[in-house]
Amino acid sequence: MRKFLSILLTREGYLVRVAEGGEKALTLLRKENFDLAITDIIMPGLDGLQLLKEMTQLDPSLPVIMITAYATTTTALEAMKIGASDYVTKPFKIEEIKAIIARALEKKTLVEAPSSFEATYPASSFPDFEIVGRSENILEVCKLLGKVAEKDVSVLIRGESGTGKELIARQLHYNSLRRKNPFVPVNCAAIPRELLESELFGHEKGAFTGALTTKIGKFQLAHGGTIFLDEIGDLDLTLQGKILRVLQEKEIVRVGGTQTIKVDVRVIAATNQDLEQAIKEKRFREDLFYRLNVVPIFLPPLRERKEDIPLLVQHFLKKYHDSARKVIGISPAALQLLQDYNWPGNIRELENVLERALALETSSVISPENLPEEVRAGPKERVISDISAPGLDITTIMDNLEKDLLLKALEKTHGVKTEAARLLNLSFRSLRYRLKKHKID
Repeated sequence: MRKFLSILLTREGYLVRVAEGGEKALTLLRKENFDLAITDIIMPGLDGLQLLKEMTQLDPSLPVIMITAYATTTTALEAMKIGASDYVTKPFKIEEIKAIIARALEKKTLVEAPSSFEATYPASSFPDFEIVGRSENILEVCKLLGKVAEKDVSVLIRGESGTGKELIARQLHYNSLRRKNPFVPVNCAAIPRELLESELFGHEKGAFTGALTTKIGKFQLAHGGTIFLDEIGDLDLTLQGKILRVLQEKEIVRVGGTQTIKVDVRVIAATNQDLEQAIKEKRFREDLFYRLNVVPIFLPPLRERKEDIPLLVQHFLKKYHDSARKVIGISPAALQLLQDYNWPGNIRELENVLERALALETSSVISPENLPEEVRAGPKERVISDISAPGLDITTIMDNLEKDLLLKALEKTHGVKTEAARLLNLSFRSLRYRLKKHKID
């Protein structure tokens, strides 16, 4: 890979130096000035993340591109947080790496590079809030997290119910400079509207019937830290205006009070609603939207990152493992059913399904019969009754059919590719090509 990149970039007109490891790279950096560094992550001796820290200390303006065949959300977030310019997974396309290099060099000439910092609390220090997955979609989310975690700006997390919006909010907080101060979550949809204002801002004694004592609100409790406003789209317009005032003035007034109280909080909000449509329908304030949406983060639904399902399954089996029971895994057939299902409830639904299966299973592995009926039913075949129907795409239909047959053949042969090729009357080379085409590992 080192030789390949050296030849490729030399042909592109770059002056290239190569190093066989982290220590040699640092020796070169101390002797010469460089415009860009490209490094692997897993290396003998000094690994890529440690090398990144050393290089950013030697030259804070040096863009560093991290390359790895073993992509994880933790390393992606950590690399971007330490100061990497980009994070690329192998295998990559030649045009892709050329574009990433050009973009990094262009950025170096246009802006002053951000200062690096040591990661006091890496993501792995918070296993309860671990982001699980290696799909391109979720790695992009982690790269963005690493870039904005220390920037004290408002973030709006968007995604369907059950995609893990609170987990992302917690990662933002625990990787920020506010990490030692409170993280205060508020579910705006779960608290009755007549109580929500008091919950957010607090109330004075005697402010209303039942207010026997003064109450401190969530914004004040979060002082110095982060407040997470989940389901922000469910707030009524009056409360939206009051939250906008907090964002603008950085102060609150308790219900029934007159005194303003200064609060220093970072606001992270989340919603599964179409806020742009809500603005058009006058259900959400446009000015509040722009205040919250400084950095938008979009979480993909589970059906768009199905390659992460085996890792999520492993994560939840470990989470709910009972040493008194012997359930330690999942059968290939059951795992395939989980990967075939479309998960309308996303990761939350997957977690519930696995928790249920663990409770019912009596053997050492989860079997298909302990999965819910809707999961066992498998993917529904699309029946085409009208060839002139709008949206008909024969290429997509044929691709889906081919992928389905490949998966069924592999399931029947327990993953033995030579047997699967024979079953489908394909050469092994042809089968391997089709597996790569459909990203079937």
